[in-house]
Amino acid sequence: MSLTKEAIELLTQVGIKPHEHIVELEDGTIWQVDNDGNVSQLMAQTAGTAKRALIVHTLTGLVDYIKSNRERKDKKMYLHIRDSEYVTLQGLLLEDGRREELLTAEARIPKFFFDSYYPSEDFLIGLNARFVDDYDRKQLIAFAGNVKEDNARQTSDDGFAQKTTVKRGISQAGEEIVPNPVTLAPYRTFTEVDQPESEFIFRMKEGPQFALFEADGGAWQNQAIFNIKAFLEDELKDEIENERITILA
Repeated sequence: MSLTKEAIELLTQVGIKPHEHIVELEDGTIWQVDNDGNVSQLMAQTAGTAKRALIVHTLTGLVDYIKSNRERKDKKMYLHIRDSEYVTLQGLLLEDGRREELLTAEARIPKFFFDSYYPSEDFLIGLNARFVDDYDRKQLIAFAGNVKEDNARQTSDDGFAQKTTVKRGISQAGEEIVPNPVTLAPYRTFTEVDQPESEFIFRMKEGPQFALFEADGGAWQNQAIFNIKAFLEDELKDEIENERITILA
């Protein structure tokens, strides 16, 4: 039986079953009917290609897959570094113009919401758990950990810098300028590579509540991509020299 596009449209009027929403015709074309009765042509699955990409969450998993050389042994492939969190392994263009995607590495990033105020305890936990341990992080933790609610209410702010009274020890107290800007390295990309540093504006208000505002215009993302590329180039030297793998960033 040979179905035409008009015949498929007719099926939508008589109420086809869910599993019949995809119809393949004798000429090899595949048509999809959505719940509103709209008909669109789908590309046929190319024989021998992956229906969906595998997913890993580390660059090491991605490297291990490539080095295992179990699939596409004699085929050239691309590593596309899409951004700081996603790297995909893709094949060359197929005859129908598509590109097979074999594997995707998705970084698991601990969430910290910049430009949002956190209560003191949550802010300090976030700094400890979601940022690389460095000098500025230590200084910020020491400062924020000694600001109390009364201090935050007495904070002076000229729009550029904030000052507050910070208690040191049992009886000693003194006025301190809120540290700004601060250079920090949040966990924002794969853990196998160095986390890019960037500048943040630290702000505080009554509560006390604290917030970090990004101040580098997103330049850290380019550095993260560079770090990922450097890691992959080092781990896949042989595959790159043999022109089996090309890295796109």
